[in-house]
Amino acid sequence: MRIEGATALVTGANRGLGKAFVEELLARGATKVYATARDVSTITDPRVTPLELDITEPASVAAAARAAADVDLVVNNAGIATGASVLGDENDLRRELETNFFGPVRVTRAFAPVLAANGGGAVVNVLSVLSWLALPSTGGYSAAKAAAWAATNAQRQELAGQGTHVVGVHVGYLDTEMAAHIDGPKTSPDKLAAQVLDAVEAGEPEVLGDDTSRNVKAALSGDLRDLYGSRG
Repeated sequence: MRIEGATALVTGANRGLGKAFVEELLARGATKVYATARDVSTITDPRVTPLELDITEPASVAAAARAAADVDLVVNNAGIATGASVLGDENDLRRELETNFFGPVRVTRAFAPVLAANGGGAVVNVLSVLSWLALPSTGGYSAAKAAAWAATNAQRQELAGQGTHVVGVHVGYLDTEMAAHIDGPKTSPDKLAAQVLDAVEAGEPEVLGDDTSRNVKAALSGDLRDLYGSRG
């Protein structure tokens, strides 16, 4: 699909990668951008349409789908990283799953009929290189993103019949608030947003946004010890 003339909705649009998506959509000529956040007072750009949305609340998602019935591109960007362990507190693990898995699944389900009515359009799911591996501090996040990757692949098949294109996005650390405590290479949110929208326009199913994601995906067909060393 073409971004020029499109009507898009971006979840978690008030900062970080979500804000970069908004900027790139507008730069490419999107006619209308719904910028969503739980607190719409944090959306101050006069060029966008602020829309309250809490992806963990079914009623909020349903209300957003009714309010944005002209959308033909949905960008599932909102997410959290709590550091929850799969062996730790279950409530923390459920928070990760509710936001990073059920949230985008819920949004896509609610907007699927909207996209169908508007010609098909596209869905972008922001995943992570941690969809494919886990670190000691990312057990809950990795589990949720792995589930979201599987859901993305299923959505691609299920929505193909209505002409909706689904793009999965994998990337390592981004230069955002979420990774501010990390020392190491980080991808610019602006650069990733541009890559993703290029993929939407080209009809590509997947974005590997950096060398880390490309190298990890390539290693998946090999010995797990290549990823994890002796811990594998």
